[in-house]
Amino acid sequence: MPASIQHGRSADRSLRIVCPNGHLGFAPIKVGSFHIGCRCEPDLICADSGSCDVGPVPLGADISSSPLQWQVDDLEEMLLASRRLGVPMIVGSAGDTGTNSRVDLFVGIIRELAHKHGLARFRIGYFYSEVEREALRRRIVAGTSVAGLDGRPPLDLATLDATERVVAMAGIHPYIKLLDQGADVIIGGRSSDCAIFAAPAIRRGFPRALAYFYGKVLECASFCAEPYAGKESVLGEITMDDVKITALLPEQRCTVASVAGHAMYERANPFFEHFLGGHIDMGECRYEQYDERTVRLTGPRYVPASELRVKLEGAGKIGERYVGIIGVRDPYTIANIDLVIAWARQQVAERFGNSGYEVHFTVYGRDGILGEREPLRATPAHEVGVIVQGVASTKEVAEEVCMIATRQMFYARLPQVKGTAGGVAFLLDEVMRASPAYRWTLNHTMQIDDPLELFPTFLTEAGA
Repeated sequence: MPASIQHGRSADRSLRIVCPNGHLGFAPIKVGSFHIGCRCEPDLICADSGSCDVGPVPLGADISSSPLQWQVDDLEEMLLASRRLGVPMIVGSAGDTGTNSRVDLFVGIIRELAHKHGLARFRIGYFYSEVEREALRRRIVAGTSVAGLDGRPPLDLATLDATERVVAMAGIHPYIKLLDQGADVIIGGRSSDCAIFAAPAIRRGFPRALAYFYGKVLECASFCAEPYAGKESVLGEITMDDVKITALLPEQRCTVASVAGHAMYERANPFFEHFLGGHIDMGECRYEQYDERTVRLTGPRYVPASELRVKLEGAGKIGERYVGIIGVRDPYTIANIDLVIAWARQQVAERFGNSGYEVHFTVYGRDGILGEREPLRATPAHEVGVIVQGVASTKEVAEEVCMIATRQMFYARLPQVKGTAGGVAFLLDEVMRASPAYRWTLNHTMQIDDPLELFPTFLTEAGA
């Protein structure tokens, strides 16, 4: 073990948290490093379970993007360890999205696991994060602005009507309330990632700046360590003066570069981390190598907000979706792939007109990831793959749109082509039904008076 663990706590007053997974359920916990962490005297076991990275489909459809069994396995590892050690367990943004149904799912899993393992009685706290669309409608009609983020206009009724589901992003407040009420296990709705870890630290009286920074670095588990290894556990320790982060996998270590890099990623401004009630400024943070696998952090600054503004996320359905897969090896066809796509698009228009559907072509091997921002767009690979998506209000139309767009790439007429065999190949002759297509409709903020007003809390029990 690292010296910082082997020699015990680095201060008389500290709080240790083990984070076993940067997105609970998205890929299984690696139990070896987690069990090491459980031998390091943790005061809590905490994990985030949600992300916008999965796209708008899970929120709009109210489903998880993660397999149920992976979610069960991760919750089981955490629950058994927390009950054995007698420390609280916190999971935020339950089930990828933090919707009410995902919170209920996780609470139900905890109940079933308690029964399965014959656990002694314990208290489960949970809270919801969904926002009723009618409540937002009343605000808009009353003239209250729901401000857009990242260049979006204020929320209007048309956008709201196109939205299936909305969640608000909780801060530390419901977690602290439930801990105060004696919850042993907390399942949270949609939450700010850092709040899951900052809440118990702030509740214990540690400085807010350090506590929020603690959460920012811990929330993705071993993503703050090197070499890269997904879903390994890390240990965090906060004192009144600093934060220390330790890699628990024997082959990994936290370094100044790995921790600082993680603190800055996923944000337009690399030095700010925003949450309900304010933000932290990391511009003057100091990173020191504390021991071989531990980094010590100091210097973040807490900046309270002038008003409480809660972030809202919403998703709306576009239509049903089918997908076709095409491979292209012929160099002349690759050089003229835009003409081939234009041909296929025109064939769809001849059948369906120019409205009532969407058809999308993504060319992997040329610009499938970056699109028009791809700097090497003019020099595609020697073979490319084209993913065709057909979207429409019904499955039947979506399938036909996708089928025409896919097959007509085979029949595309290029100026110098004299043969009839076509210049593309199909992975499958049929097109495949995919999840319905959704889009992000809300990326907004709304002023509230009470940080708990959108996040009702509940307390129940499980176990024998």
